[in-house]
Amino acid sequence: MRTDSTKTTDIPSAAIDLGAVKARQNAAWATGDYAVVGTTLQIVGEQLCESIDIRAGAKVLDVAAGNGNVSLAAARRWCDVVATDYVPSLLDRARQRAEAEHLTIEFREADAEALPFPDETFDAVVSTFGVMFTPDQERAAYELIRTCKHGGKIGLANWTPPGFIGQLFKTIGKYVPPAPGVQSPALWGTRARIAELFESSASSIVSAERYFVFRYRSPQHWIDVFKTYYGPLNKTFSALEPPAQRAFERDLIDLIAQFNRSGDETVVVPSEYLEVVATRSS
Repeated sequence: MRTDSTKTTDIPSAAIDLGAVKARQNAAWATGDYAVVGTTLQIVGEQLCESIDIRAGAKVLDVAAGNGNVSLAAARRWCDVVATDYVPSLLDRARQRAEAEHLTIEFREADAEALPFPDETFDAVVSTFGVMFTPDQERAAYELIRTCKHGGKIGLANWTPPGFIGQLFKTIGKYVPPAPGVQSPALWGTRARIAELFESSASSIVSAERYFVFRYRSPQHWIDVFKTYYGPLNKTFSALEPPAQRAFERDLIDLIAQFNRSGDETVVVPSEYLEVVATRSS
């Protein structure tokens, strides 16, 4: 999930221990409490449901659902929703949110690269900032397509390489290099990669650059929240010696300054993401 490049790899996939990569990713996302950050992204799930033009009664699968932003948005629209993730603690937080709102959602622990559902089960298959982090991108895309009905919609929100979060992962990669041979998750935020993964199975692909705006009290407040609750940042700080931690924090301050448009001491940072709506061929 950490990267400093958007280039594809020349290392054969068979030579990459994807199981070990996935285990490290699982441990990272289980660290901290992603829901503290994830709940702020709720608007992205709401927007995605509107872009899909989702209908009441539709069967919806949220893949790599995290704390359930799209799941909740779809359930609010009277859809029959299944939320999946391979990190049980994330699903627990999503379940708590659903219970608090009296929303009916089925929660299943599942790997995005091996979804436990028959072919063509769902009217819509969605993921926001989730499936993009799978180490085997082709396999994950295949599973999204396989479980979607012909004529159904695949809806995605993926951070772009030049956006704030894309550059955050590039900064992380300077200090903790990504696993050799693993493709950058930021590729999912490019139209070229989306075409490679989905064009052969889609009757149409509609994409748009959108922005989520991070709003925090100060740059230091953003850092404190993310290094405490956001697994990838928490793990990066933990892996570094104190001098490197200080250098990393300085780089983060510089990165925030590059994107911050507040004009005061607060953080107002737009982060670009690519919203994708692909219709599976009939």
